[in-house]
Amino acid sequence: MTIESKLHLLQAKNEQAELGGGADRIEKHHKSGRLTARERIAILLDEGSFNEIDKFVTHRCHNFGMEKQKIAGDGVVTGYGTIDGRPAYVFAQDFTVFGGSLSKSYAEKIVKIMDMALKNGAPVIGLNDSGGARIQEGVDSLAGYADIFLRNVTSSGVVPQLSAIMGPCAGGAVYSPAITDFVFMVKDTSYMFITGPEVIKTVTHEEVTKEELGGAMTHNSKSGCAHFACSDDEECLLMMRELFSFLPLNNMEDPPRAACDDDINRCEDALRSMIPDDPNVPYDIKEVIKAVVDDRYFFEVQEHYAKNLVVGFARLNGRPVGIVANQPIFLAGALDVDSSLKGARFTRFCDSFNIPLVIFEDVPGFMPGVGQELGGIIKHGAKLLYAMAEATVPKITVITRKAYGGAYCVMNSKHIRGDYSMAFPTAEIAVMGPEGAVNIIHRAEMCASDNPQETRKSLVSDYREKFANPYNAAELGYIDEVIDPARTRSKLISVLEMCKNKRDANPPRKHGNIPL
Repeated sequence: MTIESKLHLLQAKNEQAELGGGADRIEKHHKSGRLTARERIAILLDEGSFNEIDKFVTHRCHNFGMEKQKIAGDGVVTGYGTIDGRPAYVFAQDFTVFGGSLSKSYAEKIVKIMDMALKNGAPVIGLNDSGGARIQEGVDSLAGYADIFLRNVTSSGVVPQLSAIMGPCAGGAVYSPAITDFVFMVKDTSYMFITGPEVIKTVTHEEVTKEELGGAMTHNSKSGCAHFACSDDEECLLMMRELFSFLPLNNMEDPPRAACDDDINRCEDALRSMIPDDPNVPYDIKEVIKAVVDDRYFFEVQEHYAKNLVVGFARLNGRPVGIVANQPIFLAGALDVDSSLKGARFTRFCDSFNIPLVIFEDVPGFMPGVGQELGGIIKHGAKLLYAMAEATVPKITVITRKAYGGAYCVMNSKHIRGDYSMAFPTAEIAVMGPEGAVNIIHRAEMCASDNPQETRKSLVSDYREKFANPYNAAELGYIDEVIDPARTRSKLISVLEMCKNKRDANPPRKHGNIPL
């Protein structure tokens, strides 16, 4: 056989493998509003950069007639390429081949690239579109999932792991994305759940649709299992590229710095009037964030979940930072169970990957209520406290208005190793608000007054003037600087530059026991 004929054979095998489940199944897949595995990879990675691995692997099942049904690649496309010139390892499940169901060979392909990513210090991106375990393989398929889960865990905090749910993801298959750092979902075409609507109806007699149970908006707004909801496959993949631009390749590197054309000394006069004079009037903290960061661009994470806390990525003088901010227009910015979980998870990710944290604080406290207490606000609030205290990356706090009670401590106070605390003149730092404080401190005086309402009003005004300000805390050294709000951008950039070589560490230990 000549080299020419061997090359023709190679080309034919490549073309056959690239057809996946065949033209008919590809057409049906497109009609469902989804791209194929290879089409998705082509959008995600730089043009021409993808290098496929294990293209000709097939399953090894000889039961139920499966020995007669072998397709090169076996339902998953794996390999590596680049995003904006930076390396990434990718697997994309191919629903056109056996419904994307996972076999042992299929799992071994994913495990191989995850091992390569860990050895070479590069992120792993998984594009999930699968019917679950390949039932014909029995426990072999389950073993394959467990092999993947183990790599997810050992890679956690070492290389970034991103997951996109771009079709079905059910049963044990959901636990791999759940362990990864960020989960993207596509509206109307993707869903994930442990047990589907049919099983739930049989066991608990509850009736629910796939979308209500495990659709993109369900997991983005209610369960918090997903971080991004995208309108279609292309938007999902482009958003993954955007997120990738903020992240280092591994935990030993700093995040990639971008060129910055935005004046680092830009003065933002609007910030002087952005915080209302009335402490009970809400405002949008996102407007404060955008006024400060490079090009006014903020890449929000978990936009639809626990809206009383805002988290996401931005840049300051080209340097990526993680933003954690109380949002006064939802629940007055108070911390509750969901926001504590959201903030803790994001904080720990940033700390794992050397991304400095900037905290914008306007918090009246932890959310009161029977539901919150019975829902475990003590335990869940402690997770945010634990994450903030444990983090050793540069941590900078800007107190825009309220910093009350235990929530003041939790939102990166100096007492839990905050590196730098600055406050607007509008800041109020106290155990509680003036109204509550007066009710406790001056109870007897108000009871003895001929006009309790006027007395209370006067006492509240007096307390607010004396204590509802940043200067008492500044006198004690708990606030490093009270700043002109218009200068927030230049102040943050200056502090980040000061902290760029920060070295801090936790005591030697296997790991801490975060209050899970």
